[in-house]
Amino acid sequence: MNKNIPVAKIFSCSQSTVLAKNIAKSFGSELGKVNFSHYSDGEYQPSFEESVRGARLFLIGSTHPSSENLMELLLMIDAAKRASARHITAVIPYFGWARQDRKDKPRVPIGAKLVAKLLETAGATRIITMDLHADQIQGFFEKPVDHLYASTILIPYIQSLNLSGLTIASPDMGGSKRAYAYSRFLESNVVICYKQRKKANIIDNMELIGDVKDKNVVIVDDMVDTAGTLIKAADLMISKGAKSVRAVCTHALLSGNAHDRIEKSMLNELIVTDSIPQKKESKKINVISCAKLFSDVMHNVNNNQSINPFFIK
Repeated sequence: MNKNIPVAKIFSCSQSTVLAKNIAKSFGSELGKVNFSHYSDGEYQPSFEESVRGARLFLIGSTHPSSENLMELLLMIDAAKRASARHITAVIPYFGWARQDRKDKPRVPIGAKLVAKLLETAGATRIITMDLHADQIQGFFEKPVDHLYASTILIPYIQSLNLSGLTIASPDMGGSKRAYAYSRFLESNVVICYKQRKKANIIDNMELIGDVKDKNVVIVDDMVDTAGTLIKAADLMISKGAKSVRAVCTHALLSGNAHDRIEKSMLNELIVTDSIPQKKESKKINVISCAKLFSDVMHNVNNNQSINPFFIK
């Protein structure tokens, strides 16, 4: 073993245990032992049950709500720092609070910037994440950020469907860059939905830019929360003559009654990754694991090798 390469150890936050186990298995390792002590008032304290001195730690945990998920990751990073870990890489399959990436009205926070500073202050020396809601969030960090693209695992699945008249759709103007990236690889046309919101999660109006008549449409987005946008877009495209409508969304938040809405919708299928653990199953939801993608990147990072291939959209 190269003495310049520290020993790699993988630990998981409680919210991402299933994914972390799959990542560790693909990495060729086992999850490290961590214990959580809980107080009666709800406070908790993580502790590593093995030495991490001089090691490169990969701490895996998505930071979707509740805020306890973020707090747990921060406490684990701080514990690793105080236990003299040599490198502390926060592996965050889903980077929560990312929709707050700018001030879109007066007197509001930039939550994504705050989370970035919290992670760095806690002691993270590197961040590995996937499909940030906004690419510029990478600039909120002073530490290296490896921003992976789920398209490396989602595009092969779309290709396997062998859909005739394939058309990629963006559910809003902001996602057009992502849609065009998919279309380049799939050699397909692109249509874009233009939506107006009254407030968060409530769409006032939606229009379609482009032709979907007799096309098999795949909507591409970074996340699905209430599924309101996807369902409205699917209904619109079917009304415009689309043969079928599927959706590919990296992060499945699926809050509220999203599962029921998807089951009753015009969507043929919703393809997501396991960056966020699912609370319930659905016949229409197809989960594709991102474990190998993360384990391959972690392996290259640990061995000081290039990870450029994993940046290709």
